[in-house]
Amino acid sequence: MAARRIAVVSAGLSNPSSTRMLADKLAAETVSQLAERGIEASVDVIELRDLAHDITNNLLTGFAPAELESAINSVYSADALIAVTPIFSTSYSGLFKSFIDVLDPDALTGKPVLIGANAGTARHSLAIDYAIRPLFAYLHAEAVSTGVFAASSDWGGSGDDVAPLSRRVEKGARELAEAITRKDAVTSNDPFDPASYLGEGRSFGHLLGGLSGE
Repeated sequence: MAARRIAVVSAGLSNPSSTRMLADKLAAETVSQLAERGIEASVDVIELRDLAHDITNNLLTGFAPAELESAINSVYSADALIAVTPIFSTSYSGLFKSFIDVLDPDALTGKPVLIGANAGTARHSLAIDYAIRPLFAYLHAEAVSTGVFAASSDWGGSGDDVAPLSRRVEKGARELAEAITRKDAVTSNDPFDPASYLGEGRSFGHLLGGLSGE
């Protein structure tokens, strides 16, 4: 079975970042879940804090600098996306939304997505369902049913004893692995290959022949 690629978008602002820690846990567990299904997977991590200026410049000029363009292409060509944002003012961060805004509106159509979020208190956990999930629904992405929220207490000794973070991570990653397994691997098209826009097995000769009536 073809190897799969997972793009991981982390919108944490600090370094080290609990947002990145959650993203890494989700990615590692997803790779593990896929391995159990006999599927090899690689991970491309995109740290938005390193691209903040490029994202702003893209919003202002409409052109993506090389590093940002590479990150965008990683998202486009991935078989699945893990998207993790801190919660600010009961919603996703401005940096996270700005990155989503520079993507092609159709780029995430049908792509499996695992949503993650973190905040200082568990009171913000509903932000996944009333703020982040509708964003990906608008983009026609296929977000798995489990979103993984982590509060500050989850990183210490006073986390949720009924549904600890490790269990939530495992459940979300399992759902993403199952969604990836159900889909064919994404293939990257060469934009200069005539087959990518003329059809497989066709060439410019077919096009010219058609225009000349042959």
